[in-house]
Amino acid sequence: MSERKVLNKYYPPDFDPSKIPKLKLPKDRQYVVRLMAPFNMRCKTCGEYIYKGKKFNARKETVQNEAYLGLPIFRFYIKCTRCLAEITFKTDPENTDYTMEHGATRNFQAEKLLEEEEKRMQKEREDEELNNPMKVLENRTKDSKLEMEVLENLQELKDLNQRQAHVDFEAMLRQHRLSEEQRQKQEQEEEERETAALVEEARKRRLLEDSDSEEDVPAPAAPRLALRPKPTAILDEAPKAKRKAESWERSVGTLGSRPQLSGLVVVKRTDLGCSTQQGLAPPPPTTQGPMQSRKPAEPAPWTPGASSLSQLGAYSDSEDSSGSN
Repeated sequence: MSERKVLNKYYPPDFDPSKIPKLKLPKDRQYVVRLMAPFNMRCKTCGEYIYKGKKFNARKETVQNEAYLGLPIFRFYIKCTRCLAEITFKTDPENTDYTMEHGATRNFQAEKLLEEEEKRMQKEREDEELNNPMKVLENRTKDSKLEMEVLENLQELKDLNQRQAHVDFEAMLRQHRLSEEQRQKQEQEEEERETAALVEEARKRRLLEDSDSEEDVPAPAAPRLALRPKPTAILDEAPKAKRKAESWERSVGTLGSRPQLSGLVVVKRTDLGCSTQQGLAPPPPTTQGPMQSRKPAEPAPWTPGASSLSQLGAYSDSEDSSGSN
């Protein structure tokens, strides 16, 4: 069984490499390579912008009769992504860059144009100095004068800065440290005040809640014993305001104010208490003649605390009113 990875190949004894026919390829042969756009460009046909880094399947070929210090120059063919127009550019080993040939214009190359202009002016100056010694002296004088002016301007700027700004780094650091300490102290005081305010608010809220709970649940009141009025309590009472007299009092008068009329009212006497105790029925009422003599009833005692209407209810009619019945 043969090996999977063959490192040595078999050459027959009569092998002659010179007899192998050589493959002749054209010098301008093109290869298909994958590349990215080396710079920003804009298509001349449709105006489409092609940005740096966009990938293309390009055709690569070697430029004939062009080289830089023995290095070959390559040309690349790409197509526009919008109109499929052909765009070509080639390498520039002299400037380590790429050069646009046709089909598009390169964008954002102001810096490159400036560098090219400086190089051109430098080359022209060197050519002039090479053939004209007086031009060399003149250029040296101009350069020295320009250098002195630049140094003078620089010295003036330094003096101006020194006069206007005397920087004391130690004082700056000290001031910064003091400001930081003050700021920290203020923050700490503010935090303490906020904490105290929160604690006070919580305490007030708790007191309010406690007071509300006490009001909602009242404490049981102690039972009060009924006090019996004293007989002499009427004497200790303050004199009341004078009451307005009623219409019938103005015509007849009160019992307490006129004792001479108190004899007209007598108390009803009933023997119900005695008869009920002996188990006997009360005697039937007997009609008495108008001429029958009766014993006058004793007047009822007057109590200063009772009103006139209550006393009238406790007493009966006078002797004349009983006779009329």
